[in-house]
Amino acid sequence: MTSTLASMTGFAQSEGERDGFGFLWELRSVNGRGLDLRFRLPPGFDALEPGLREAAAKVLRRGAITASLTIRRARGARPEPDPEALEHVLALALALAHRIPGGSPPRAEALLALPGVLRWASEREPPDEAETQLVTAGFATALTGLTAMRGAEGARLASLLGAILAEIAALHAEAAALADTQPDALRTRLAEQLDTLLRGRDIPLPAERLAQEVALLATRADIREELDRIASHLAAAHALLAETGAVGRRFDFLVQEFQREANTLCSKAATTALSACGLRLKAAIEQLREQVQNVE
Repeated sequence: MTSTLASMTGFAQSEGERDGFGFLWELRSVNGRGLDLRFRLPPGFDALEPGLREAAAKVLRRGAITASLTIRRARGARPEPDPEALEHVLALALALAHRIPGGSPPRAEALLALPGVLRWASEREPPDEAETQLVTAGFATALTGLTAMRGAEGARLASLLGAILAEIAALHAEAAALADTQPDALRTRLAEQLDTLLRGRDIPLPAERLAQEVALLATRADIREELDRIASHLAAAHALLAETGAVGRRFDFLVQEFQREANTLCSKAATTALSACGLRLKAAIEQLREQVQNVE
């Protein structure tokens, strides 16, 4: 079965240069509940964000994506301070120095090193059409790279999820076999408890009464419904692996259903073997949950 899962984690970059103007795009993607796009654009390039955001939303469905653009100008350009930013940080630094006993005045090089204070003179100029096209094309290239990386990671993720689902299926089969031993185990346990309670006392206990109690306990400990639902969830999980598009949210909800059935199975376990099997089943489902958090 070929999977089309995509991961929410990835990284891509692209760069280019023309006529002394250069750019570098860096796209980072991590897990997110929805699609969270954050752009870090230098001054003058803010107008590009709506179009870039729209392009990204067409190919990405979930994940927290940070897109950072760095612009490189011609070597001859000179850095200049931003007067407004410089005055603001200077006022803050002086006020803080006055509040600290024995505090020294702020150093010029420290103020100039703060982000946004020192800029290249050409940074404040809006990009021309050629620069805009170059940067936009570079973003498309980086976006393609990010999508490809998320797809490759998704393929590895699908293989891992398939292995975990196979383990859950094996534990489901083991639990089904152990479930058949529960009535006998309950009968033996009840007989031992009664023998301990009635030891030394001449109190007859009808066999049919014992059978009724065993039947009642066996009914309460019956895990066939839980096993049937787990089997249904396994089929649904394999169907999700074969789907196209973003299935992460539905997969996450399905894992919650897996967890609910496994918890109930463990609470009904009347034998040590079934209890141990249920705990291994819960551990496998927890591994499934951790990996599903990465699915787009």
